[in-house]
Amino acid sequence: MIPVRSLNRKTVAVFGLARTGLGAVAALAAGGARVIAWDDSSTARDLGGQAGAQPVPWREWPWEEISALVLSPGVPLTHPRPHEVVLHAGQAHVPVIGDVELFAHEMRPDPNTKGRAPVIAITGTNGKSTTTALVGHILKNCGFDVQVGGNIGKSVLELGPPGPKTIYVLEMSSFQIDLAPGLVPDLGVLTNLSPDHIDRHGTMENYAAIKERLMRHTAPDGQVVIGVDDDYAAAIFTRLSGRGGGACPVSVGKVLGRGIFVVDGLLYDARAGRAIKVMDMADARRLQGAHNWQNAALAYGAVAPFVSDAHAVAAAIASFPGLAHRMEDVGGRGRVRFINDSKATNADAAARALAVWPDIFWIAGGKPKEGGIESLSAFFPRIRKAYLIGEAAQGFARTLEGKAPYEVSGTLDAALAHAAADAERSAAPAPVVLLSPACASYDQFKDFEHRGDVFRTLAAGVAGSREAAR
Repeated sequence: MIPVRSLNRKTVAVFGLARTGLGAVAALAAGGARVIAWDDSSTARDLGGQAGAQPVPWREWPWEEISALVLSPGVPLTHPRPHEVVLHAGQAHVPVIGDVELFAHEMRPDPNTKGRAPVIAITGTNGKSTTTALVGHILKNCGFDVQVGGNIGKSVLELGPPGPKTIYVLEMSSFQIDLAPGLVPDLGVLTNLSPDHIDRHGTMENYAAIKERLMRHTAPDGQVVIGVDDDYAAAIFTRLSGRGGGACPVSVGKVLGRGIFVVDGLLYDARAGRAIKVMDMADARRLQGAHNWQNAALAYGAVAPFVSDAHAVAAAIASFPGLAHRMEDVGGRGRVRFINDSKATNADAAARALAVWPDIFWIAGGKPKEGGIESLSAFFPRIRKAYLIGEAAQGFARTLEGKAPYEVSGTLDAALAHAAADAERSAAPAPVVLLSPACASYDQFKDFEHRGDVFRTLAAGVAGSREAAR
């Protein structure tokens, strides 16, 4: 834990007692603050009390005594309209911040001074979790005390205190950036940008501006690493390319005069102007597909200021075990592999998996997202058959009609059993049963992790029993 000493003896309010809220309560209490907190869940309030907060209904808070409101990133700050607690804080002139802002105060009390340990902040629409985990993996393999958290794993204040070789690697969502105006990372990474969370930010332009703000707030002598294969991120790179610490572009498919790029599956470092081959991405078995090549290239750029040995970085990338629910190979039987890509909760994310394999028995569906799967039509020839589940099944069936074989399976267990049996009977040399739903999970599962865990368990059962596949 990182105690928040900057608010010692101050009254601090915490609204929302999930992972980040509970971490903030414990860190504030450890630093000597008086913490009052509220959550609509009685269970969460009990946990907050155990962490060191006094549960008080927010409408009864002594606003004149409160030095800061620590808001859960899941609570609306601006759109579709601010939560009432945010409006009350504004009327009382109480700053509204998040747990990352508390972390920033402890790491760098003066924005013009170096922090006690370097901070790498990673954001973007897709790939930020894999890139964050991969950066942490590389640095750990190269001998650093790596603390990985934020929007992945532990909340930022649950991480360990800084030591001589500590580097903090933080995944940052747009919600967290909104609540952390004082975060000054030593290195910023922007993976890519596409429309997301527009309901919370109003417009795509607002969403992109929030991501750009984190890059602009990177220390003047620090660096930013930006994927330039989409128009929004490329424009941000152009605007930041003249900054003092330098901006490094990353591309997959384009040869860059300066920067880091992957062409024909080979990762090159051309930061000094001459392209030097770093590795063949085929050696990184858990990083298949162009989107994962982008993640690897971004991670290479992020660790470059800390690790000069490109061979060591390449070896670490090759040994990366991957993340659960992100094109995760969960086993197989004979020629058939089972791939858990439950994190693909929209069509753009599913496209990344559909682009990897040529013979796919595709499990898709759930709670539908706007736009459905029409944008995936270019990948339909790769689909040997689709197995549709959840609320989206009938809509997906209409889209697939006449374009790819399908059945409405209804449930994940039926879909997996049928897909495994069909894959085994097929003539495909390397058939893949792929769960990449292109949907949210909330119609049948608690979240995408729950959906992926169920798939993994079912796949293990099918792989272990020939009778289960018949």
